[in-house]
Amino acid sequence: MNISVIISTYNAEAWLEKVLVGYAMQDFKDFEMVIADDGSGPKTKALIDRYRSIVDYSIVHVWQEDDGFQKSRILNKAVEACSAPYIVMSDGDCIPRKDFLSIHEERKEKGYFLSGGYFMLPMNISEAIGEEDIRSGRCFDAKWLAANGLPSSFKTNKLTSSGLKSKLLNKLTPTNASWNGHNASGWKEDIVAINGFDERMQYGGQDRELGERLFNSGIKSKQIRYSAICIHLDHPRGYKNKESIAKNRAIRFETRSKKLKWTDYGIRKDADVLSETA
Repeated sequence: MNISVIISTYNAEAWLEKVLVGYAMQDFKDFEMVIADDGSGPKTKALIDRYRSIVDYSIVHVWQEDDGFQKSRILNKAVEACSAPYIVMSDGDCIPRKDFLSIHEERKEKGYFLSGGYFMLPMNISEAIGEEDIRSGRCFDAKWLAANGLPSSFKTNKLTSSGLKSKLLNKLTPTNASWNGHNASGWKEDIVAINGFDERMQYGGQDRELGERLFNSGIKSKQIRYSAICIHLDHPRGYKNKESIAKNRAIRFETRSKKLKWTDYGIRKDADVLSETA
């Protein structure tokens, strides 16, 4: 297995099903999927069990009790469950274009992680996309999206660019090549070496903080924002609050100012580290 794909989800079966179909259409086949489930109910498990018999890729379901927004915690469990040396991370509301994984596979390089983006869709189009729209690939077609009410903008270049144009836009974009939880990839050994995600962090930049520790440990990044394409389905964000964002900003500031490579609140906890050094 070359790649493990981590997909995070929470009680969003309609969106997750569309994502599962998207990965069934990938032109790169040597991957497993590890679903990082932050406490979903039985409907999500039933969907995953049904798709295990439909798709031609392996699905590992990593679940934890619902304890509020604990995405960092379940992502660490998912990282441990990955059997491949290379990990692609995305979300259960991001449908990948058929070449999504092949781009990550082609561009991966020792000493680097890859930073991708997404194309955000409004709720009406998110709901309108059906299985055949994904299988045919037309949900990634700018003309089809425009016919279904999507306004034209410069961001449409994410869907229409390829080859030299996409490489040029990747170079010219002012967006930092950061670790983005909806579309990023890196070596499992690099993620484990910095102890994964900081589990103190809830919504708001926990993915960026992991990337900042990767930078501090000497890992560089490459931009694939206009190459590895996924469309982001709209959804409410009831878990977003000022307190968690403020706390996360303080943790990120400490990571940057002290150039931290390791968190004591990640895959291996303080007690594990202390017992090994005693």
